[in-house]
Amino acid sequence: MFATIGRTWDIMKVCWGVLHKDRELIVFPIVSGIAMLILAAITFGVGSATGALERAEAAGGSQSAAALQAADYAFFAGIYFVGSFIVIYCNAALIGAAMIRIRGGDPSVWDGFAIANARLPGIIGWALVAATVGLILRILRDRARGNIVGQIILALGAGMWAYLTFMVIPVLIVDNVGPIEAIKRSGGIFKRTWGEQVTANFGFGIISFFTVLVAAIPAVLLFFISPVIGIAVGVVTVGTVIATVAALEGIFKAALYEYVVEEVVAEDFSPDLLGGAFVPKGAR
Repeated sequence: MFATIGRTWDIMKVCWGVLHKDRELIVFPIVSGIAMLILAAITFGVGSATGALERAEAAGGSQSAAALQAADYAFFAGIYFVGSFIVIYCNAALIGAAMIRIRGGDPSVWDGFAIANARLPGIIGWALVAATVGLILRILRDRARGNIVGQIILALGAGMWAYLTFMVIPVLIVDNVGPIEAIKRSGGIFKRTWGEQVTANFGFGIISFFTVLVAAIPAVLLFFISPVIGIAVGVVTVGTVIATVAALEGIFKAALYEYVVEEVVAEDFSPDLLGGAFVPKGAR
């Protein structure tokens, strides 16, 4: 774990240097976050007005979906898809802009969105696939509660899916293919480069967790003085940390794709840093 944190820290320091050159890259995760907050508000408003949230809560408590109506399924599936699309679209714009920087250009925010717009059909298709798989996994996890074996199998399946689709967005951007072909090429890149029995040698989620905790401390302290001020500060500090980590992760994914596909080592990166992103299980 400590080796993973150390490598992640080294990766983030290099990505921070890239972000410092193009600070507008942080705009993409911020836009994504704002859009997701709006979607959450819409979900709460419509779900409360129609009773969908109440029925979903009742169904979850009874371990049965009998209380849900056909319209509820359509509503939540639509929300799930829109949320998936927002995240993928903004990530595509971020990675597209990061690739411009890695290749020696000077991208703007509009360059990133232009790249995402040019690949919109593929992004929509991938959002549909990702949302469907994510929803299925969530349903299976809910049904496997208390079943340790089932939970382990689902965790392994979700992990393998994450590995095989790790390069989908860069493939969509560079190759301009459909989502199914992008999944095939992403899986092919992964197997060809690292093989099937590998483990991630970096963990942005770990760093993100600890930095969010630190960023939340001022908000928690201010909350006891003024809840409104505390929440406002928390939105700014925690939101900034999450957006920054997301930007750094997008930069790394763009650099990693360039390294494994184009055999180009991005400026400030090193072959060891990129090539060691995944290692054979047990090698560490």
